[in-house]
Amino acid sequence: MKCNCGVDVHAHVIPGQFPKYLGNAAPAGWPSMAPADECHRHVMIDGKNYRTVSDKCWTTSRRLADFEDMGLALQAVSPMPELLSYWLSPSDGAQLIRFLNEQIALMVHESAGKLIGLGAVPLQDLPLAIKELHYIKETLGLCGVEIGSNINGVVIGDARFDPFFEACTALDMPVFVHALRPAGMDRLVGPAPLQQVLGYPTDVGLAAASVLTGNLLERYPKLRIAFSHGGGTLAMLLPRLQKGVSVFPALKQSVHLSPTEQARKLFYDTLVFDEHTLRHLVHTFGASQLMIGTDYPFNFHEHRPLERISQAAFDQGVVDQLTHLNAKRFLGIA
Repeated sequence: MKCNCGVDVHAHVIPGQFPKYLGNAAPAGWPSMAPADECHRHVMIDGKNYRTVSDKCWTTSRRLADFEDMGLALQAVSPMPELLSYWLSPSDGAQLIRFLNEQIALMVHESAGKLIGLGAVPLQDLPLAIKELHYIKETLGLCGVEIGSNINGVVIGDARFDPFFEACTALDMPVFVHALRPAGMDRLVGPAPLQQVLGYPTDVGLAAASVLTGNLLERYPKLRIAFSHGGGTLAMLLPRLQKGVSVFPALKQSVHLSPTEQARKLFYDTLVFDEHTLRHLVHTFGASQLMIGTDYPFNFHEHRPLERISQAAFDQGVVDQLTHLNAKRFLGIA
């Protein structure tokens, strides 16, 4: 497939340098950059190399040069999830988040319309988060917002985050949910990359399930919210949840709307690395709810997303939905 029409909703930005902390001493978790080679730098957190990344993370021209091979026309960029910094104090987190949002806005400006921005907010403090949401919308002109699958261990379906989602709805800001510091890492046997490989889809599946069981869409039916990594484990959990609502009176009383019907109102990216799984997601969630996601420019990303969709052998109408139409509807662009 070679249409160069794809809209990628899942791609990340890391600035080439981080600002110095404005206080007396940088808090634990404050990131910095260290040189690696001509094209790469180490993201350093607490004196350790969190990830080695290429200059495609911060150099707009290098990023755009890959669009043709990937079949892309547009890419929504958001911070590397570890930079969401919910574990910092509210004032420190707000300081770092503001810098990230302004870096994203700069890249969007440099892209001549090929990048759109999903900003971040310090969700460890709801008033500050809502203030930043207004800033990224009204001052920076970013399109939407990225949040983590949990905020310091509290899942996003918890009603305490209702003021944030109410503000997103009022501002017509779509929300992209990315896995972050997943639960259950102590149950994995093997090296650290298993966090990305296995931990992320588990946590994002639980986050999506919390939206269903927490009745978030009942309270905010106009909210547009999407989940990374194909919704993680949700597609496998959903039949059990639907059956459980009919079996357990407590579930029937607490979950007000059909889980399956709710799940078909959420959005999901296509980042599952397998055409058979992609077909299952379309069957489960509907062709209207899937959008390209690549995790660009990290090593563990989908290099040719349109080819993956082509290999799934959908008809042209579904292909058009998955490659660009659904993403434009989610992002609120014509």
